[in-house]
Amino acid sequence: MFERLPSAWMIALKKAGYWIWLVPVLGIPLSFYWSLGSDYPNAWPWLVISVVFGLIPLLDFVVGRDPANPDEQQDVPVMTDQGYYRLLSLATVPFLIGMLAWSGWAFVSHEAWNWVGQLGWVLSVGTVMGAIGITVSHELIHKDPPLEQNAGGLLLAAVCYAGFKVEHVRGHHVHVSTPEDASSSRYGQSLYAFLPHAYKHNFLNAWALERQRLARKGLPALHWRNELVWWYAISALFLLGFTWAFGWLGALFFLGQAFMAATLLEIVNYVEHYGLHRRKQDDGRYERTNPTHSWNSNFLLTNLFLFHLQRHSDHHAYAKRRYQVLRHFDDSPQLPNGYAGMIVLALFPPLWRAVMDPRVRAYYAGEEHQLTDTQLSH
Repeated sequence: MFERLPSAWMIALKKAGYWIWLVPVLGIPLSFYWSLGSDYPNAWPWLVISVVFGLIPLLDFVVGRDPANPDEQQDVPVMTDQGYYRLLSLATVPFLIGMLAWSGWAFVSHEAWNWVGQLGWVLSVGTVMGAIGITVSHELIHKDPPLEQNAGGLLLAAVCYAGFKVEHVRGHHVHVSTPEDASSSRYGQSLYAFLPHAYKHNFLNAWALERQRLARKGLPALHWRNELVWWYAISALFLLGFTWAFGWLGALFFLGQAFMAATLLEIVNYVEHYGLHRRKQDDGRYERTNPTHSWNSNFLLTNLFLFHLQRHSDHHAYAKRRYQVLRHFDDSPQLPNGYAGMIVLALFPPLWRAVMDPRVRAYYAGEEHQLTDTQLSH
């Protein structure tokens, strides 16, 4: 639909279009109010998660791809320095924290919901906190200004996944697409084999990285300068706050949405690097990360929702590059749908392998032995 528009038009369209993140955030209170007095009150809490994983994959095909890249000489320097894009990402933080607190009240207050409605509510809120909250936190923790670093940490603390702030930047980006990385899924590995490994090792790796950093300063791991201690303390304060305000149901809601958000993050990790790997060189080191080591998805709609996260190939090659100037590379491996559709596909391993394995094999045509080595290394 937009593939033939000039790059300048696409940049202008997306400048306003990034505010689409408000749709799922506001969809939470809207679905609550629509359930009031409804004949089917337990159906409405499922609205947001149903739209995200049911309707949006179809809309991705209708809206189409966005092949436009900003001009490196004229557009990129100007867009990178524009405070508008930074403000746009930071604006999500108060909206999301406010939505989360209000959703806890709705969870315990709406008597028309039985466990089915309450489950849908937790999953929908967790979807928003994962899809929007963790996506924005991912953008922010890669930036140097303390305001952005702390805002990203706060969003991660709100879903009890602060280890991502350390492990993703200092672990995943170093070891991506190698057997050493718990966030890079192997060829032939199912989502359900990947998830427990990712949960465990990403938590442990974060603590190991922070322990090593402090050891270089001559400090013990359990020290006030260990940032994980602070972020997990903030998560504990969130939990205490929800418990104090809403009782044990409030605590259940908070932990439930956090688990959903963190799981969504790890499923996205599974999708982003499935089957791709960096070749080991003669000196035993892996080749430098480049745009061929991450799956790219250039569908416009989900890229607007996710602040260009799906231009993941460019992000891994140039991690400090801001979301608004991330580029599409034709020679990067391409996903057949946006992340919402790929997440649904990953839930069904036989379908996932039927769609993705031929793409991986085609990408490594002539080097099939590397796929065997990669699979065995897991």
